[in-house]
Amino acid sequence: MTALDTTAVVTENAPRKRQRTVRIRGRRAGFWVYGALVVVLIGSVFPFYWSFLIGSGDASTINDPNMSWWPAGNFLDNAAAVVSDPAVNFWRALWNSIYSSALIAASVVAFSTLAGWAFAKLRFRGSGPLLVFVVATMAVPMQLGVVPLYILFADLGWTGSIGAIIVPALVTAFGVFWMTQYLRQAVPDELIEAARVDGASSFRTFLTVGVVAARPAAAMLGLFTFVTAWNNFFWPFIVLDRQNPTLPVALSLLQSNYFVDYSIVLAGVLLSTIPLLILFVFTGKQLVSGIMAGAVKG
Repeated sequence: MTALDTTAVVTENAPRKRQRTVRIRGRRAGFWVYGALVVVLIGSVFPFYWSFLIGSGDASTINDPNMSWWPAGNFLDNAAAVVSDPAVNFWRALWNSIYSSALIAASVVAFSTLAGWAFAKLRFRGSGPLLVFVVATMAVPMQLGVVPLYILFADLGWTGSIGAIIVPALVTAFGVFWMTQYLRQAVPDELIEAARVDGASSFRTFLTVGVVAARPAAAMLGLFTFVTAWNNFFWPFIVLDRQNPTLPVALSLLQSNYFVDYSIVLAGVLLSTIPLLILFVFTGKQLVSGIMAGAVKG
């Protein structure tokens, strides 16, 4: 076969390869993919529907073998009972949860971005071992430090105040590791050198380059930190009192009687999840963009 014949064969086969590539890339998801997504959706929504089903009934609903799968009409009454219960102190607990979770999320994002920028783009002695030490602290369970932490805040006179749950959570090892890995891939060193040539200081470079590049990862970190702080129960239950609780601590008081009315309890649980659902509705786009950006950069 001559060189001319070989060129003709390659030219003839090229459109077929391109057509095959277009078909593969443009192929839609099959039945099993949509089926799996439907199963995951049902599994995610079912706990909320079950809580609403019990929360809309009465005290006997959860033990009724002939319970209807259609919600009853008592949810608003049960929710009103939770809000008006003086032992729960609902509105105070709601404000404490919003205030502490927002402050913790903002602090974790700020400190983690600063530390991540230092570990990712600044050269200093011991940065590698120090980052390994920070990551290793994630393996230490919080329960090991509860007793000395409680003694510390008791000596400071902070037990019972909302600051006792904010200060220990101002920065997290996961946040530092997450921002370090993201900034290491997202910001090229040439961009930093160009900023320095233009006369920008280290902090100015961080503000103009690092903060802008870290927005997707910072949004995801802030959302997850807010949800974690909102749902935190162990440490607030130990250090706070009934007069100044967060929502998880306040809702636990609904189960402190000899008889537990689960319709009231689950109505309160649903009330506590409404702010999180609203948050995800308005910030879901930033969450998805942060996850996708992290996946692409990684």
